[in-house]
Amino acid sequence: MIKRPRIYISAAHKSSGKTTLSIGLMAALNGAGHKVYPFKKGPDYIDPMWLARASERPCYNLDFNTQGGSEIEQLFARCSTDDGISIIEGNKGLYDGVDLYGSDSNAALAKLVETPVILVLDVSGITRGAAPLVLGYQAFDKDINIAGVILNKVGSSRVEDKLRSVLEAYTDVQVLGAVGRDETLAVRERHLGLTPPGEFGELDAIIGKLRNSVEASVDLGAVLAVASGAPPLDIAPLAPEIVSRKERVHIGVARDAAFGFYYQDDLQALEQAGADLVFFNAVEDECLPAVDGLFIGGGFPETQMAALSANKTLMADIAKAATQGMPIYAECGGLMYLTRSISWGEARFDMVGVIEADTVMHSKPQGRGLVILEATENHPWLLSEDEVAEPEPGSDRLAAHEFHYAGLENISSGLSYAYRVLRGSGIDGAYDGIVVNNVLANFAHLRETSRLKWASEYVAFVGAKRKDISVD
Repeated sequence: MIKRPRIYISAAHKSSGKTTLSIGLMAALNGAGHKVYPFKKGPDYIDPMWLARASERPCYNLDFNTQGGSEIEQLFARCSTDDGISIIEGNKGLYDGVDLYGSDSNAALAKLVETPVILVLDVSGITRGAAPLVLGYQAFDKDINIAGVILNKVGSSRVEDKLRSVLEAYTDVQVLGAVGRDETLAVRERHLGLTPPGEFGELDAIIGKLRNSVEASVDLGAVLAVASGAPPLDIAPLAPEIVSRKERVHIGVARDAAFGFYYQDDLQALEQAGADLVFFNAVEDECLPAVDGLFIGGGFPETQMAALSANKTLMADIAKAATQGMPIYAECGGLMYLTRSISWGEARFDMVGVIEADTVMHSKPQGRGLVILEATENHPWLLSEDEVAEPEPGSDRLAAHEFHYAGLENISSGLSYAYRVLRGSGIDGAYDGIVVNNVLANFAHLRETSRLKWASEYVAFVGAKRKDISVD
């Protein structure tokens, strides 16, 4: 049995301020000397960047779409300790999810890891109505332990007093804090959610302001007491599997203002499979580092397209490497970067040009949500049958996700595809994963799990191809 003091930060609905409050809470607890272990109910890339910066520890996604229940438990147990506090930030509302019966909801995750919930309530425009709201959330699933609430966007001290009195009179849930209405506390959003922290020049000042707000408005001692009251977990953490290789490979990973969507455990899985990761900046670095393969993740290349396009020498290096057979794996933003061009509004900029298509940004999502893929015979590092995700017994389907406002136009008719899309949008609604030489680029984001060993497969592929590559 392991103790793992822990809390689950959720809300009645999305945009309640739960993420900014979680950032401030983690920063406040970390600043007070507590070890804070951050987790995010996924799939999500951007929020974990903020949570990791606030807690000064890596943030891990817990995701029912790509992980089984036991794997979520194992990851949670392995990436936290008994002498700290684990904080899971939910997505959307407590009971929201794709499944009608809530099997993939925040509530289901809170129950799986037996974690008390702290509910963030956006109380804009309500006072006495807060009581039936809390009572309803308690009654909807009595197995959920709503151990406290934090009132957010409180209009005045008089309103705060009334809210506290109402909740004390009608419910048994303690009020752990009350944060006033302050528009300057919100982290600005864009089409995929919060703006990535890498784009803020005064990142630490923003986190510091959120921390100060929480320190002034939330009873940290009461929050810690809730966390300590979580029941012990009957989980034996498993050590990660390390693949023994005679020679390690070097994989370049683009990480900068344009590309930053990487799961922490995916990067670790690549290392455990035998790869040394060499991070480079696609916006600023003029030359490709000495590597055997590339991983270009998602992000916002459209916001950096002028700078990316201006970096001609790096794009030329990547194009040459692709032509000479270097393995390159690209997801979403990485796919966009490898096309001929990116257009957004009236602006258009040339990109690497490895993929014979043009990227166009749209005002509405072109693909959003969970996807199911099926590998084709064109997959350059085809997954073996026992290593693919199996959402349905006996299937050979891969569970992934996508979220992109970009679409491809002027696509060459001669392209090969690595995946058939069984659910989702992909490139054209039927296929995803464009294959050119040893390049694989898709809108879908994969996740290294026990059911999808893409990292070890890719590292093996890079190692096998290394002897054939000679990039000057």
